[in-house]
Amino acid sequence: MVKEMIDVNFDFTTDSPRYWDGFWERKGGLGAGACDPDACSPTLKRYHQMIWSKELPNGDFFDLELRKGLDYLSWRNMFFGSDSILASFRYWDYRDMIDAVAHHLPDYKAFMEDFLHRAYTIGGTIIFPKHAGSMNQRRGTNSLIRDRWDLTMECIRRYYNGEASPLSDVMEQDCEFYDLFIDFKGYVDFFYLQDCVTEDYKQVRFWLGDGSFTNKPLPQTVEEYLNYIATELDFLEKRNIRVKVALNFALLDC
Repeated sequence: MVKEMIDVNFDFTTDSPRYWDGFWERKGGLGAGACDPDACSPTLKRYHQMIWSKELPNGDFFDLELRKGLDYLSWRNMFFGSDSILASFRYWDYRDMIDAVAHHLPDYKAFMEDFLHRAYTIGGTIIFPKHAGSMNQRRGTNSLIRDRWDLTMECIRRYYNGEASPLSDVMEQDCEFYDLFIDFKGYVDFFYLQDCVTEDYKQVRFWLGDGSFTNKPLPQTVEEYLNYIATELDFLEKRNIRVKVALNFALLDC
């Protein structure tokens, strides 16, 4: 049950130790925080525990407990950690595109810092089962996904429909978790992801391409990149509103 007000605009980089110290000196100038908020922000940990501790679609109550370590949430025999939904694709093998974007913008560093301040609010995060080779790792390392949330959602949709996807094996490994939500609609509604899908929950709204997993997943032009970032931030704003509305109702019921 929610016991305190949650600020959906709280920036988790602000309580992740030394996150911004030397940011642009890391990763060869691509930028990286000293400590990942998914692992280091105490506020994010507490928010995850409070927001997702509620009734599941299968009727159980998801009473999450805080613990130490990267898998800092637990429920029954399952362990969970935070994962970021939004991505800026600052990868070594994508350096040419990042450099092109930086050349195109009047102040790339200010642009990216603004993105990260916004992306690390609660609407830009989610929890997954945490273990070696779990979803939060595999969706980043899989060459057909590359951290794209819309493509991750398509894999989740296909799981519930009994269809194959690039992440089928990891989802089958964690079927005990995904089956808590009964179906795709149950998963989407529980995690306030309605703006990722069509109104009938039958299709994912892709932020780039058609979701067929046949094309390169990352934006191939500066225009595509900037449009993708804008689409991510639009989703973020809508999801933060959904979380805020849901929590306001929860507080009224207390």
